[in-house]
Amino acid sequence: MKAVFRNWAGNQSAVPAEVRTPASAGEVSQAVRDAAARGLRVRMVGTGHSFTGVAITDGILLRPDALTGVQEAGDGRVRVAAGTPLRVLNEELDRRGLALANMGDITEQTVAGAIQTGTHGTGRDVGGLADQVTELEMVLADGSVVTVSQGDLFDAARVGLGALGILTAVTFKVEPSFLLRSDRRPMALGEMLDSLPEMTGENEHLDFFWLPHTDTCLTKRNNRTPGPAAPPGALRHWLDSVFMENTLFHALCAVGGRFPEAIPTLNGISAGALSASCHTDKAYKVFTSVRNVRFLEMEYAIPRERLGQALRETRDLIELSDWLITFPIEVRVTPPSDAWLSTAYGRESAYIACHVYRPTPNPAYFEGVEAIMTRLGGRPHWGKLHTRDAAYLATVYPRFTDFTALRHELDPGRLFANDYLTGVLG
Repeated sequence: MKAVFRNWAGNQSAVPAEVRTPASAGEVSQAVRDAAARGLRVRMVGTGHSFTGVAITDGILLRPDALTGVQEAGDGRVRVAAGTPLRVLNEELDRRGLALANMGDITEQTVAGAIQTGTHGTGRDVGGLADQVTELEMVLADGSVVTVSQGDLFDAARVGLGALGILTAVTFKVEPSFLLRSDRRPMALGEMLDSLPEMTGENEHLDFFWLPHTDTCLTKRNNRTPGPAAPPGALRHWLDSVFMENTLFHALCAVGGRFPEAIPTLNGISAGALSASCHTDKAYKVFTSVRNVRFLEMEYAIPRERLGQALRETRDLIELSDWLITFPIEVRVTPPSDAWLSTAYGRESAYIACHVYRPTPNPAYFEGVEAIMTRLGGRPHWGKLHTRDAAYLATVYPRFTDFTALRHELDPGRLFANDYLTGVLG
């Protein structure tokens, strides 16, 4: 019986011709040569946290489980094997008194999977993971192993979708461990919309969630502080991160899935239960969250100056439609990036992420919001659901044609291709 790969959300699956678990760049290189000799395609998967089919293959599927661990550390740099989960990297960095300057809120992804799909987090001054990369080791379609730290291949491959080669090691710029003060408080959506420039300018890391069918946001303002550390107590951590955001929220989603007409009331109850809280802890513990409720997600990056317009139009669309939305809409920001296919390439960006409970998908909701985002020049997150193709993406990425030309030069036989890449890259 052949192995089946399924992603975290359960909406993508594949039955590859063969599965391997390489433990070195040499073994990845051999797998690439073998695939080419047998007329198969080859892809390295991560941990399946993408909602798209970006990582799957019908050929040789490489699992990252043995390609893990910190390989070198020093001089403000850490080289790590590409299959290392972010949670392991965080723990290893902390043990050395080091930290990444910024990261997303999920830590189950591999480092390669996270940067290849453009995982970004939120930050006024510091961009996503790809912007903290200083060097890549990768296997090209001819089986050669190369290391790049500058130039076109480096700028293209940092968010490369696995289309240019298979990453085997990533070097990150790191800094001494630091503390973040996390200030969480509810806020009216109207007030938030009116103060967006001030809020994004005054906070190093701003993240907020709007509950549809209410006028309530939960804002998260995370800023560096000299301390002292004042982490949440065990009870408070369990109440907020485990019970409220997972156990209770899952129960509300399940009730809403069975009785959709109750969703506005349930969201109102959730909004009323929000309260202000502050704590100070190690940065990686503040950046990251536990997400156990399964969902489907679409996220778009838009020019930051259009954030207010996009949110107002999204709110109006939901109010005028008959959709009943349980999950909050999340908003984050990043500075410009120079990685060619980063969703923040060349512009200050804002991200609007829409989610639905996995058992109750709502394609019309995603389609309606996507129409707003594309009209505003939006770029879809590579690992999240969208319907954009190469023709559209070429209009919103200034270096898109350069990327596809480099892909054709490096992989003319499309050894690393799959159906998703054919759609988004042509």
